[in-house]
Amino acid sequence: MNDVSLFRMNLLRAVYLLIGVGLAVNVWPQLAGAPVELMQGVVNCMLAVVGLLAFVGVRHPLRMLPLLLWEMLWKALWVLLVALPAWRAGTMDEGIAATLFACAVGIVVPLALPWSYVWRRYVAGAGEPWRRHAVQ
Repeated sequence: MNDVSLFRMNLLRAVYLLIGVGLAVNVWPQLAGAPVELMQGVVNCMLAVVGLLAFVGVRHPLRMLPLLLWEMLWKALWVLLVALPAWRAGTMDEGIAATLFACAVGIVVPLALPWSYVWRRYVAGAGEPWRRHAVQ
């Protein structure tokens, strides 16, 4: 049994639901619409799957924590490597600003994560074995 509170579990469920519904509303219509250029199509397909997996997170909030970690880390990396340099150089355009706003909404992810559980489970905890032990 884990020691993550029911409040935190339900907070995680709300975050998964927010991601799933947000992507369903914004990405799925684009998939059903007219063809898009190559990389936008790749991004849309990847985001659609993230949305589907977020709905799995509503049922299994702790098992799907790597999805939230991925969501938080790619946004932080994008802000540091794309938005911040553009802002500092004075070259931030409407597209970067809009994406920065969308990434800023992701601030709910690190606020909702049960950090002590993440540390125990993914950093300090034992990993899965690399091979099976020989049966004697």
